[in-house]
Amino acid sequence: MAIDATKLVVFPKKAFGWAARDSSGVLSPFHFFRRETGEKDVAFKVLYCGICHSDLHIMQNEWGKTTYPLVPGHELTGVVTEVGSKVKKFKVGDKVGVGYMVDSCRSCENCADDIENYCTKYTQTFNGKSRDGTITYGGFSDSMVADEHFVIRIPDSLPLDGAGPLLCAGVTVYSPLRHFGLDKPGMNIRSCWSWWTWSYGCEIC
Repeated sequence: MAIDATKLVVFPKKAFGWAARDSSGVLSPFHFFRRETGEKDVAFKVLYCGICHSDLHIMQNEWGKTTYPLVPGHELTGVVTEVGSKVKKFKVGDKVGVGYMVDSCRSCENCADDIENYCTKYTQTFNGKSRDGTITYGGFSDSMVADEHFVIRIPDSLPLDGAGPLLCAGVTVYSPLRHFGLDKPGMNIRSCWSWWTWSYGCEIC
């Protein structure tokens, strides 16, 4: 069931987020601009965003490649507010999400094989560079614009506030299971992480 987007505040250009200004990683209010919605773009109101430990690494420049100010967040979900003229998969009011990537070259062998995460020219959702050279800002913000190819539909049965982590940690686990044919009903899977948490008294379900 689509959500009435007319009840949501939409900022086609201006955006607001929380940014780290230096390697302390402390976030503070930040006003910036999102690009105009292109013909293949989906613009959506960000309602929820998870936090991943890689967000913390990049916020604190632990990998040495951070550009400040930095708006982190790559587990974002929300509701579509605008679609480009050539967008076919989404409409205003749809529940959607975006993970770690918002673009790739679309022309290399990896992109042709639907493994864009191996593209050497992929664009990160935040702390990356768009094709026009501008810095990308993540989901700790009120809006997002991304190519429809990298936008994920969130099922109506899945709450938006719980869907975000599936776009990073979730797909990190599920993708290899599916690749190796281990995603069939009835299979039992055990991971070293499960054993580690079990040793601390956690219940594995």
